[in-house]
Amino acid sequence: MAARPIIIDCDPGQDDAVMLMLAFASPEDLDIRAITAVAGNVPLAKTQRNARILCELAGRTDVPVYAGCARPMVRELITAEEVHGQEGIDGVDIYEPAFKLADGHAVDVLVEALMAAADDEITLVPSGPLTNVAMALVKEPRIAPKIREIVLMGGAMREGGNTTPSAEFNILVDPHAAHVVFGCGRPIVAMPLDVTHQALTTPAQLARFGAIDSPVGRAVHDMLEFYDRHDIDKYGTDGGPLHDPCTIAYLLDPGLFTTKHVHVGVEIHSETTMGETLVDFWGVTGQAPNTHWAHAIDADGFYDLLVERISRF
Repeated sequence: MAARPIIIDCDPGQDDAVMLMLAFASPEDLDIRAITAVAGNVPLAKTQRNARILCELAGRTDVPVYAGCARPMVRELITAEEVHGQEGIDGVDIYEPAFKLADGHAVDVLVEALMAAADDEITLVPSGPLTNVAMALVKEPRIAPKIREIVLMGGAMREGGNTTPSAEFNILVDPHAAHVVFGCGRPIVAMPLDVTHQALTTPAQLARFGAIDSPVGRAVHDMLEFYDRHDIDKYGTDGGPLHDPCTIAYLLDPGLFTTKHVHVGVEIHSETTMGETLVDFWGVTGQAPNTHWAHAIDADGFYDLLVERISRF
């Protein structure tokens, strides 16, 4: 079977970094057409640079990296240096990569790539705020039928929010973009906190990455060691949640996840609950389902997949 064409939209972020490595290590499964960067965990100047550092680390400078939106559609940018460090992928050396940013704005690249595709051809994998994807849908609505699926990390229901009492970070950063994407009419799979908080990088799992004797293995270990410190302290758990790699893991092995087809809306009016994902888990509103909402994961299988693929470098 031919590799699935995907475009990854991200805001690296240590968990985005591990997600990218998982995708890079799976060329027989995934044909990465482009990486588009968005402001989120850190500002755009750092997310696009980090994406290029990670391409160099993985030896995948064949995949072009484009810079996208530097702020949300309506609101001011919120970033998360307290989680990810000042550079976003703290734990590894930060430098200006030789691998240059590709020409063109990420929104235009998304529009052009999708308009040139067949219907249901390209899967979008957004692991940060949904600004670039929403702006592309707004700029050129004709791209929607070209999207096979949107597999995103974002949202929360049973876990509550991680940035406000009700909102998960990616959705809160650009709730208006999330509103556009969840309403776009294309198949969506969401990896919310409900499932990513079950994927904990415990000391035993972290040691498995540390045992991989390669630059990528060491980088994954060191980034996650830095990244986990915040969430271990915040949640009092035996490891930090590993959010973004769940998107790529779903594409590689959907059987790792349990999902339910539900309607998801996004709160864009109330400041108190701004960015809350309104998940109609029991169908009480009668609205048509628009999202396959992940709510359980085989965490051991997930980490087995990650270790196996990262060991390929």
